[in-house]
Amino acid sequence: MKFDTVIIGGGLAGLLCGIRLLEQGQRCAIVSRGQSALSFSSGSLDLLSHLPNGEAVADIKTGVEALQSMHSPHPYALLGARRVRENAILAQTLLADCGLHLQGDVDSDHQRVTPLGTFRRAWLSPTEIPLKPATNLSIGVVGISGFLDFQPPLAAASLRKRGINASAEEIDLPVLDKLRDNPSEFRAVNIARLLDKPENFSELYRALLPLSRSYDTLYVPACFGLADSAVFNQLNQQLSCPIFLLPTLPPSVPGARMQHLLQQRFSRSGGVWMPGDEVTGADIEQHRVTKLWTRKHEDIPLTADNVVLASGSFFSNGLIADRTRVREAVFALDVLYGEKRESWYRDDVFDAQPWQQFGVITDERLRGKRGGETIQNLYVIGSVLGGFDAVAQGCGGGVCAVTALAAAEEIAASGGGK
Repeated sequence: MKFDTVIIGGGLAGLLCGIRLLEQGQRCAIVSRGQSALSFSSGSLDLLSHLPNGEAVADIKTGVEALQSMHSPHPYALLGARRVRENAILAQTLLADCGLHLQGDVDSDHQRVTPLGTFRRAWLSPTEIPLKPATNLSIGVVGISGFLDFQPPLAAASLRKRGINASAEEIDLPVLDKLRDNPSEFRAVNIARLLDKPENFSELYRALLPLSRSYDTLYVPACFGLADSAVFNQLNQQLSCPIFLLPTLPPSVPGARMQHLLQQRFSRSGGVWMPGDEVTGADIEQHRVTKLWTRKHEDIPLTADNVVLASGSFFSNGLIADRTRVREAVFALDVLYGEKRESWYRDDVFDAQPWQQFGVITDERLRGKRGGETIQNLYVIGSVLGGFDAVAQGCGGGVCAVTALAAAEEIAASGGGK
């Protein structure tokens, strides 16, 4: 099977890259093993909050320039401030075109409320997610009876420590009784499948109505809205006060919605989606990938002018660690990691962990290397890249989006195989 570009990995990076390539007229396929890390995310995206030394970043231009002056291996330092900013702006437009209603901007980040009642800087967040509230508001943090993946008392107590007048509340929804029989099924995504049904709206509305008359704002667990914002919008129209949604423990409804809408856009634009499959090997000749072999297609190779690796980090098995080394799973690409295992981690779990920065080494065009030699038609994007700490530096979503679009730009500039 012949394509212009084959992308390995169907998460945020792979989908954004694929959608952009389709816009450029490419025939594109995505090989996806299964559920990506995006479905477990909060739905908010970070761009760059802190430098490797812990210094807060005021704006993306000065942040990237500081990374370059530090000679950091961060992907942003390879791309430069102009390309990072331009591709971040392009990502905002592309996400909006896919039906994702997000608040935030590359030039003005915001403080979002986390499920633990803390505040975290973000680049983009779903409009349903609350931003740092004014101290004069009374906020009801509402839980659902029996739902253990969201703890209103903890969130409310944390908000009070930050000067916010917050109290914990709980509602009972008998429509969910069938899920309570099996604790493993009583999860946000399964709850949403029930609460998104129009016939169940009235029960949710009646449970929240008395609380909406007692508070200025309600924070509710994100347990509805898998496909769209219909239930959220209807509640805000009919209740006596505004409501906002807080993501729960994974799997996350906002993250699952982002995955669904991006995947839907890719397929509707003519992309070939290959779910439940994985690339098991590749033929490389004269520093170019010539064939990809997958588990499902066995002896029928995929061929493409360009290949994009968006396989994810350790969570998605894009990177594999054993006792002595870290390796990239598909092409055995060169990987940035500490030579001694004791240097991989720090004893304090709250410290920034060195292993978070392990990942694939590329050239300035995001092309992967093997044995120090650049593979000319293999681009590497997203969390499989090395040189950045998505958590400590607050840049995970940004790296995925920016590198995805930068790789698409590189492919287009090279002629895209046409």
